[in-house]
Amino acid sequence: MHKTLTTPQGRDIAYHLTDGSGPTIVFLGGFKSDMTGTKAVFLEDWARAQGRAFLRLDYSGHGASSGAFEDGCIGDWFEDACAALSLVQGPVVLVGSSMGGWISLQIARALPDRVVALVGIAAAPDFTEDGFWAGFTDAQKAELETHGKIALPSDYGDPYIITRRLIEDGRTRLVLRDPLELPFPVRLLQGTADTSVATSVPLRLMDHATSPDMRLTLVDGGDHSFSSDVCLPLITHAIEDVAPLS
Repeated sequence: MHKTLTTPQGRDIAYHLTDGSGPTIVFLGGFKSDMTGTKAVFLEDWARAQGRAFLRLDYSGHGASSGAFEDGCIGDWFEDACAALSLVQGPVVLVGSSMGGWISLQIARALPDRVVALVGIAAAPDFTEDGFWAGFTDAQKAELETHGKIALPSDYGDPYIITRRLIEDGRTRLVLRDPLELPFPVRLLQGTADTSVATSVPLRLMDHATSPDMRLTLVDGGDHSFSSDVCLPLITHAIEDVAPLS
């Protein structure tokens, strides 16, 4: 059964926290995903078996947390993640999947003293601008301006409702335009068959950010979920690589 915290902004955020040693491993999920997904549960089971502290959460409008998905934006979900970090003391290892990778980079920029390592899984920094907005037709942009939202087809069920607020807020959260210092080890994991995040994205991130130890692993045929029997162990290997148990 999950627990709930209330953020400073008044949103109720569902979470699971596993006690253990360590820097706490914090899993940050993707756009419209929740903390019951394959990767989150797999990593929690692994962390428990290793005796490592682990935190997973649902952003507002996701999963068991309060609010409607359509009402949220990147800034809200960043604030939710920061509020969840108040549940744990000391350093954290951020493991961000897709949008969670972007949020992880924002946290690393805002709270550099808390983050000791980062693992990005099909990380999607700046996707509202470089993915959604850049891919919209003139008609879609006009509809967004006029009606405040548009519907996009999704590979994962119901259409995505993309709001003007999501796009406009995203522009205030971009991480690939200004210098991005990541003063800790970074591991990026990416499948070559990912139809949501191109392999050019982690390469751009590597070229843009500054880190003492940043490495990219490409998995031939890996998809965006990165949840196959081949891919899941690569995530735990990456965590062990950047944050070995002492």
